[in-house]
Amino acid sequence: MIRYTALTIVLVLSAFNMSIAQGTLVYESGGELDPEEAVYNVNYYDLDLKINPADSTIFGKVGIHFDVVHPSNVIALALDPVLEIESITRLEDDKETDLRFERSDSSKTVRVFFPETIQPGERGVVEIEYGGKPLVASNPPWDGGLVWDKTPNGDPWVGVAVQTIGAWTWWPNKDHPSDKADSVGINITMPDDLVVASNGQSRGTTDLENGWKTWHWFVSTPINNYNVTFNAAPYETISDTYESSSGDEMEIIFWVLPEFIKEAEKLFPQFAEQLEFMEDIAGPYPFRADKYGVVHAPYLGMEHQTLIAYGAGFEDGALFGEPSQFDDLHQHELAHEWWGNLVTAWDWRDFWIHEGFGTYMQALYAEHVSGEEDYRAMMELFKNRISSTSATAPRESQTTVEITGGGRGGDVYYKGAAFLHTLRYYMGDEAFFKSLRRFAYPTEEMESVTDGSHVRFATTDDYLTLTESISGQELDWLFEVYLRSAELPRLAVTRQGGMVRMEWHTEGDIRFPMPVDLEIGGERVNVSPENGVISIEVAEDVPVTIDPDGKILMEISEY
Repeated sequence: MIRYTALTIVLVLSAFNMSIAQGTLVYESGGELDPEEAVYNVNYYDLDLKINPADSTIFGKVGIHFDVVHPSNVIALALDPVLEIESITRLEDDKETDLRFERSDSSKTVRVFFPETIQPGERGVVEIEYGGKPLVASNPPWDGGLVWDKTPNGDPWVGVAVQTIGAWTWWPNKDHPSDKADSVGINITMPDDLVVASNGQSRGTTDLENGWKTWHWFVSTPINNYNVTFNAAPYETISDTYESSSGDEMEIIFWVLPEFIKEAEKLFPQFAEQLEFMEDIAGPYPFRADKYGVVHAPYLGMEHQTLIAYGAGFEDGALFGEPSQFDDLHQHELAHEWWGNLVTAWDWRDFWIHEGFGTYMQALYAEHVSGEEDYRAMMELFKNRISSTSATAPRESQTTVEITGGGRGGDVYYKGAAFLHTLRYYMGDEAFFKSLRRFAYPTEEMESVTDGSHVRFATTDDYLTLTESISGQELDWLFEVYLRSAELPRLAVTRQGGMVRMEWHTEGDIRFPMPVDLEIGGERVNVSPENGVISIEVAEDVPVTIDPDGKILMEISEY
């Protein structure tokens, strides 16, 4: 373990903070894969960290076990320069070798040099010993970092929220969504009056001297770096056994502050109810080999794999700030266990697969709980939050800042969800819901897998190919207009005498053969365009309502 005096820490951090202020450090994740990152694939991370709420510090070491895929004598990893690296050591059997490394005050990149060219097919292990004060989250979970808070009783309440900025802000790793470790060991040492919850399975605790304890956790399936987490507080737990639709049994565990145990007990039954719904829609809960955990967090929420952070105040409707008959924050984070954690975008350009699918699940659950009217109301809420200033799923590689526009990423949530709503209308329920389940699990046989081989990467084009295969229709135009283009399709409507004319207009004049529901004098009809135009004859005094149920994401201009 690294040892520093308080004066050393102050001097080191002051120097680094001054350098960063003068440099160009950007807190983001992903983007174009650096060639020296592409050299290797991580198969295991081993975190062994001492975390001290008293001074907001982290000290310890992280082992990175990797396979070499391209010849090189240099690999690149990422760590916030406010965190001081004591050493980087190569571990080979019983041999330990210190490696030279370079880093910049204004960059997250750490370049590690090997004395020889490491060859494709080789396996390697490097161990990074480091420490300091990590970035503090200014507005979690959106402006992320470490969260140091206090419970109502004044006890430490600690958490992590780093999806938008990257896990490199608190531990060294290969910072790219295309590389998930197959498994992760998480060993967190904290004061022994706290309970530490983390991802995966508990492997017990070790009591140490002077009031410290180490909590051992192990993630047995592939996991995104930003999903690696811990939460610490004087938690109590509520638990129950859940039988998955696959027939497997697993534990549902809720870590909650003791001051809120009654509220937690009231909320707890919703976890199983929402799990059952998601399994019906998208297949069995993916990580039942580990657990389903929810932890009371000092911020709104985050989809950390097998340990969802929950801070919605035990109130239904907290996510969207609208009346709801269910806890929509929990339902959203639960949905990410499928959309984001099971099925993962390997570049942030396809982030809508996480957030658009995840958000649409709240509308489907509203329909399940309280009917079609609430479903339509939620979809209208989503449509009203769409900006359409840039493509939702651009073809170019994106960082987290680029795809969200540096904000909360509204369109990847709301336009993504509204696109799925329109796709459902065009495909029909049977084909659409089959596409959801087969996007999560490509085959029925895969639904029984729990060893991690079911976890996979996907792109927008993967979902296009799947929907076309299931529906037997060409759908590229629909994906192109809604996801690859910024502007919404516009239906220009004119009515002169007994003639109503409707014409589709799209960015780049992309063909858009979308049929439209009309209500004419109280009767419903569905009409399809010819060369983008719909013309109907209607008596002048007969009212015509276009898309009365709001099934199409579009703008309507009337002349």
